[in-house]
Amino acid sequence: MTRHPSHRGPASKDQRLFGPRQLPALRAATHDLCWLLDHGYASHSATELVGNRYNLTSRQRMAVSRCACTAAAVQLRQQRELPPAALHDREIWLDGYNVLTVLESALAGGMVLLGRDGCCRDIAGIHRRYRKVEETVPVLRLIGQTTTDWGVTCCRWWLDQPVSNSGRLRSLILETAAAAGWNTTVDLVFNPDRALWESDQVIATSDGVVLDRCRNWVNLTRHIIHQHIPQARVIILQPPAT
Repeated sequence: MTRHPSHRGPASKDQRLFGPRQLPALRAATHDLCWLLDHGYASHSATELVGNRYNLTSRQRMAVSRCACTAAAVQLRQQRELPPAALHDREIWLDGYNVLTVLESALAGGMVLLGRDGCCRDIAGIHRRYRKVEETVPVLRLIGQTTTDWGVTCCRWWLDQPVSNSGRLRSLILETAAAAGWNTTVDLVFNPDRALWESDQVIATSDGVVLDRCRNWVNLTRHIIHQHIPQARVIILQPPAT
């Protein structure tokens, strides 16, 4: 990890791409994309169709696609969502990079998207390399304190082993937890998604693929943003759930 961490804040063009003048078109595009998905269109082709219609940039298309899903998916995910009170004396499994980068973005003033399913997502993304930023440790503390307040017995983090610096992040998570006395474990695996959706434990993620397959989940990032990061720049593009 870099010795001089920066921030996971907004991209240089985000103010223009997601400013007040752009929001009506982005919301209309999200509405149209949800309609197409509800009527059986494939996600990739539907996103391309909507993006071309509204002349969206690649970053705008990514944001719209991350906010959209079918009404059936919303209903399924809501049925499986648990409130924080249900986690007392239970373990929670975290989709590590998914949870961490959303909260890092929120704390740094980056853009956070509120999806149709009520999940918070970012468009920063982690590809082959994770880079620690100034918000990393504060976010780890927020996660640890929040789950402790909920009465969670153990936080089990799952990280993508192929992502560079996952080993260093694992050490940082464990060091932060040990300093606070939190019961925390970290697993490095090639496919965390499969481990998460095949588990009987409660999952913390906003990954739609995992949400559609897991048994139960908790909207950890949205709860933390609502309670502890009120200054977060949350952008709402989704149409009302039906």
